[in-house]
Amino acid sequence: MKKKILLPTDFSKNAWNAITYALELYKNESCDFYILNTFNVTGYALESMAVPEPGEKFYEEAKEKSEQGLGKILERLSFRDDYANHKFYMVSQFNDILDAIKDIVEKQDIEMIIMGTKGTTNAREVIYGSNTVLVMEKSRGCPVMAIPSESSYDTLQEIVFPTDFKMNFKRRELQSLIEVVKRSNATVCVVYISNGDSLTEEQENNKKLLEESFEGLKISFHTLHNIDVKSGVRCFVESRDSDMITFFNRKHSFFGSIFSRPMVKDLGHNSTVPVLALHDLRN
Repeated sequence: MKKKILLPTDFSKNAWNAITYALELYKNESCDFYILNTFNVTGYALESMAVPEPGEKFYEEAKEKSEQGLGKILERLSFRDDYANHKFYMVSQFNDILDAIKDIVEKQDIEMIIMGTKGTTNAREVIYGSNTVLVMEKSRGCPVMAIPSESSYDTLQEIVFPTDFKMNFKRRELQSLIEVVKRSNATVCVVYISNGDSLTEEQENNKKLLEESFEGLKISFHTLHNIDVKSGVRCFVESRDSDMITFFNRKHSFFGSIFSRPMVKDLGHNSTVPVLALHDLRN
């Protein structure tokens, strides 16, 4: 059964890098890649409350620019002859990025979104662009993988999974991560930041559930003491030269403390580590 992967692009170098990362990650699998560019109309009269329609000058100019950009991507992809099992579908949509992504995820039954972390604004301190954070927070139909501009796909050897063990993990919610682990034969390093207290009975049970979910795969558990969550994760990843970070996007919970913008800035500063956001399907 073919994988269906969505690759949003704004035609920046980082977006192209995310596309090539995705192609390498799924190199040996049969995949349909949907490459999405959204366009809006600039220069349209601000005092007009009407939405520009197809056929109008500003709309057609913006649409043509979008389609030309997608055409150039398709042309670049045509020179890569080692992906015979990959098919590419170019999608140009007059929409904002989040609504367009939600639309395609729903209509095409997309299994993974892979996108760059920076767009045309490439300031070093802006590690994860506002669009990427928005998609990770709001697009809950499937997992989202964010690829920093400095990151190139090699073999994934170690994936860091920070957790507080307060969530009773369901295997189906971990499925995307499990598939990545199987594909790369990576080790999952589960990182718990301790405040000094022992795990509660509930946390112990959730830890066991997590271990059972990864049965047959490589998993290790690590506890860090006397350090805040964001510093602990960053230090762990940097000291071990880990290849990816994954976490659960739970509304109003661990996601908020892990993936707030200051945390993203901390994690991403000079980092080349992709981030995979999984979603709690019960929300």
